[in-house]
Amino acid sequence: MSWGTDLWDQFENLDKHTQWGIDFLERYAKFVKERLEIEQAYAKQLRSLVKKYCPKRSKDDEPRFTSCLSFYSILNELNDYAGQREVVAEEMGHKVYGELMRYSQDLKAERKHHLQEGRKTQQYLDQCWKHMDNSKKKFERECKEAEKSQMMFERLDNDINATKSEVEKAKSQLYLRQHMTEESKNEYAAQLQNFNSEQWKHFNVVIPQIFKNLQDMDERRTVKLGETYRSFAEVERRVIPIVSKCLEGMVTAAKNVDERKDSAIVVESFKSGFEPPGDFPFEDFSQNIQRTGSDSTIGTPKTEGGKPDPKNPISRTKNKLWLFGKKPKAPTLEDLSHLPPEQRRKKLQQRIDELSKELQKEMDQRDALNKMKDVYEKNPQMGDPGSLQPKISETICNMEKLRSEIHKNESWLAEVEGKHGLRSERRPSADVNHHAPPGRESPEGSYTDDHSQEHRSPPQPDPHEFDDEFDDDDPLPAIGHCKALYSFDGSNEGTLVMNESEVLYVIEEDKGDGWTRVRKQSGVEGYVPTSYVEITLEKNSKGAVTYI
Repeated sequence: MSWGTDLWDQFENLDKHTQWGIDFLERYAKFVKERLEIEQAYAKQLRSLVKKYCPKRSKDDEPRFTSCLSFYSILNELNDYAGQREVVAEEMGHKVYGELMRYSQDLKAERKHHLQEGRKTQQYLDQCWKHMDNSKKKFERECKEAEKSQMMFERLDNDINATKSEVEKAKSQLYLRQHMTEESKNEYAAQLQNFNSEQWKHFNVVIPQIFKNLQDMDERRTVKLGETYRSFAEVERRVIPIVSKCLEGMVTAAKNVDERKDSAIVVESFKSGFEPPGDFPFEDFSQNIQRTGSDSTIGTPKTEGGKPDPKNPISRTKNKLWLFGKKPKAPTLEDLSHLPPEQRRKKLQQRIDELSKELQKEMDQRDALNKMKDVYEKNPQMGDPGSLQPKISETICNMEKLRSEIHKNESWLAEVEGKHGLRSERRPSADVNHHAPPGRESPEGSYTDDHSQEHRSPPQPDPHEFDDEFDDDDPLPAIGHCKALYSFDGSNEGTLVMNESEVLYVIEEDKGDGWTRVRKQSGVEGYVPTSYVEITLEKNSKGAVTYI
């Protein structure tokens, strides 16, 4: 089915149809543009929503509750989802809308060319028809004039009164008209033949070809629309896997909500470490009143002199009844003594960890500078070793300041943990059959295996902590040896003085309290901080393990 053969006389209708096709394509392009604008606005609103409910937070304000963490995970997934909507909008704008607009311009130019060709051939055929029509009319006029000349000649030839000259004149006029009629006849025949030839060529060759080109153009437009319909759907389909992962991430975040863990975090965050208040004692104000014999059997527990029992904890908890009242706000102190014991212990431990990390960074920087200095000394052309000395001195100074801060905070931490341990021992629920040796009980949080804290100052021992450790007459056998990394003054009783790089015998391992029992070459025994020595155990003593 061809437009050139079946629609040979529908030039105007084909003109209208091809214009409608281009208008429809541009209408679809406008639809795609509005759709991608909706996607862009949707993505922008989603990102604004995420930003609104996930503001920037300081390190101390980081959420710890599983419900909060899950909510922020959902916000992150929603932010990724918004990114996929932006991808959809971008792909639609580039692969669908942009392509349609470029193709529309090409179609308009091609359609204009084909229609101009059709109009040009139609104008040429009209000109051929006009030439043929003019020659036809001329031939008709010449024939009429020839007929008039013949009638005039016959009338004069039959008129006996007409002169010979008049007859001859009419005869010559007749011959002239006949000649002109013959010429116009031949011209008309030639124009007619030319017109018929051009008309056949017009309707059988030129117009069919132009209409075929228009048909091909319209069919390509239809195919292009189908391709862009498919691209429109493919853009959406390509983001479905990532969108599905975003939704799966939201479901996983919902499953990670743990109400028991959140409750434990509440306890950890607000636990004060204080003991609950004890019972109020009964104060008997009727002791000076005489009672009958029947009343004397009814008595109440009395305290000497009618005074409260000094062992009762009521006097200590009198000012700590904050259960339903507002806790008084204390000023912030450097040693955090304004905080409850449990919260103070946690904050001090956190501060020590941060200081230890900073100390480790300074030590790494010192080592790097020393290595660079060695390289400069071996290769002077690379740099001046003396230029690094100020930086090395500054780093060592920073290390000393950090060690001092760590030592100070560990002293406060030891103080808190010592009080906390005493309270734990006073609790009636404690297991009396499993007491640790005196002075060796490790308070909670007083020892850590974190090697980033290996160079911190030692915990401060109780002055009588190690008194009962050296009562045995038989010396303990050595289970290894150790090398002192730093000097230790051993100012507390039971501790041992050691110098840097001194080699000592290990006679008892660290039991978790941060102290190792050692013996000098002279036979003097005592405890030294585990973090101050590098320990190597003998192979027959729990394996050759090195502790630093």
